Amino acid sequence: MSDSTRLQPGQLVPDFTLPSLEGAEVSLSSFRGGKVVIFMWASW
Repeated sequence: MSDSTRLQPGQLVPDFTLPSLEGAEVSLSSFRGGKVVIFMWASW
């Protein structure tokens, strides 16, 4: 990851959308004002 794409402490994360387990589209901005924990993993 280049330094130009790394976030600095206090910097806002760009909005993104992912599918939920039920198949609905969920965007990060829909959680604005709340706390969000994001877990990412790979199984290769």
